Amino acid sequence: MQRSEIYEVTVPINAPAPARARGLHVFTGRATSADEALIRAHQAYATAVTAANAPAVREPDGWSACGIREGWDLDWPSAKATPWTPPRSSTPTGYRP
Repeated sequence: MQRSEIYEVTVPINAPAPARARGLHVFTGRATSADEALIRAHQAYATAVTAANAPAVREPDGWSACGIREGWDLDWPSAKATPWTPPRSSTPTGYRP
Protein backbone atom coordinates (compact mmCIF):
# COMPACT_ATOMS: atom_id res chain seq x y z
CA MET A 1 0.00 0.00 0.00
CA GLN A 2 1.32 3.40 -0.98
CA ARG A 3 1.80 6.00 1.71
CA SER A 4 -0.31 9.12 1.33
CA GLU A 5 0.99 12.63 1.72
CA ILE A 6 -0.62 16.05 1.67
CA TYR A 7 -1.12 17.53 -1.79
CA GLU A 8 -2.11 20.99 -2.94
CA VAL A 9 -4.20 21.29 -6.11
CA THR A 10 -4.40 24.73 -7.73
CA VAL A 11 -7.16 25.28 -10.27
CA PRO A 12 -7.41 28.46 -12.37
CA ILE A 13 -10.84 30.12 -12.04
CA ASN A 14 -12.52 32.63 -14.33
CA ALA A 15 -15.39 34.98 -13.48
CA PRO A 16 -18.36 35.23 -15.81
CA ALA A 17 -18.70 38.21 -18.15
CA PRO A 18 -18.53 41.16 -17.85
CA ALA A 19 -16.06 40.97 -14.92
CA ARG A 20 -13.59 38.56 -16.54
CA ALA A 21 -11.63 38.38 -13.29
CA ARG A 22 -9.24 35.47 -12.82
CA GLY A 23 -7.75 33.68 -9.87
CA LEU A 24 -6.94 30.31 -8.34
CA HIS A 25 -8.94 27.97 -6.16
CA VAL A 26 -6.71 25.84 -3.93
CA PHE A 27 -7.63 22.42 -2.54
CA THR A 28 -5.54 20.41 -0.07
CA GLY A 29 -5.78 16.88 1.26
CA ARG A 30 -4.15 13.47 1.40
CA ALA A 31 -3.41 11.41 -1.71
CA THR A 32 -0.92 8.80 -2.86
CA SER A 33 -0.13 10.62 -6.13
CA ALA A 34 -0.70 13.84 -8.03
CA ASP A 35 -3.25 12.06 -10.24
CA GLU A 36 -5.22 10.92 -7.18
CA ALA A 37 -5.01 14.43 -5.72
CA LEU A 38 -6.56 15.91 -8.87
CA ILE A 39 -9.40 13.36 -8.70
CA ARG A 40 -10.03 13.99 -5.00
CA ALA A 41 -10.00 17.78 -5.46
CA HIS A 42 -12.53 17.49 -8.29
CA GLN A 43 -14.70 15.23 -6.10
CA ALA A 44 -14.51 17.74 -3.21
CA TYR A 45 -15.58 20.52 -5.56
CA ALA A 46 -18.50 18.48 -6.93
CA THR A 47 -19.62 17.64 -3.39
CA ALA A 48 -19.45 21.30 -2.34
CA VAL A 49 -21.48 22.45 -5.34
CA THR A 50 -24.10 19.76 -4.74
CA ALA A 51 -24.40 20.67 -1.06
CA ALA A 52 -24.01 24.44 -1.48
CA ASN A 53 -26.47 25.21 1.30
CA ALA A 54 -25.19 22.56 3.70
CA PRO A 55 -22.40 23.12 6.22
CA ALA A 56 -18.89 22.31 5.02
CA VAL A 57 -17.83 18.74 5.76
CA ARG A 58 -14.18 17.69 5.74
CA GLU A 59 -13.53 14.14 4.63
CA PRO A 60 -11.32 12.01 6.93
CA ASP A 61 -8.42 12.39 4.49
CA GLY A 62 -8.70 16.19 4.57
CA TRP A 63 -10.37 16.94 1.23
CA SER A 64 -13.12 19.54 1.29
CA ALA A 65 -14.12 22.68 -0.54
CA CYS A 66 -15.37 25.99 0.75
CA GLY A 67 -15.52 29.50 -0.62
CA ILE A 68 -16.77 28.27 -3.99
CA ARG A 69 -17.63 31.25 -6.18
CA GLU A 70 -20.99 30.65 -7.79
CA GLY A 71 -20.91 31.18 -11.55
CA TRP A 72 -17.13 31.03 -11.83
CA ASP A 73 -15.64 28.42 -14.16
CA LEU A 74 -12.90 26.14 -12.88
CA ASP A 75 -10.33 25.22 -15.54
CA TRP A 76 -9.72 21.60 -14.48
CA PRO A 77 -7.53 20.71 -17.51
CA SER A 78 -5.06 23.39 -16.33
CA ALA A 79 -5.10 22.23 -12.68
CA LYS A 80 -1.76 21.36 -11.07
CA ALA A 81 -1.16 18.99 -8.15
CA THR A 82 2.03 19.16 -6.10
CA PRO A 83 3.04 17.89 -2.68
CA TRP A 84 2.04 20.51 -0.10
CA THR A 85 4.69 22.36 1.88
CA PRO A 86 3.80 24.63 4.79
CA PRO A 87 4.44 28.35 4.35
CA ARG A 88 7.71 29.51 5.88
CA SER A 89 6.13 32.31 7.87
CA SER A 90 3.41 30.34 9.64
CA THR A 91 1.73 27.01 10.00
CA PRO A 92 -1.80 26.45 8.77
CA THR A 93 -4.51 26.90 11.36
CA GLY A 94 -7.42 24.56 11.50
CA TYR A 95 -5.89 22.06 9.08
CA ARG A 96 -5.60 18.55 10.41
CA PRO A 97 -4.06 16.19 7.85
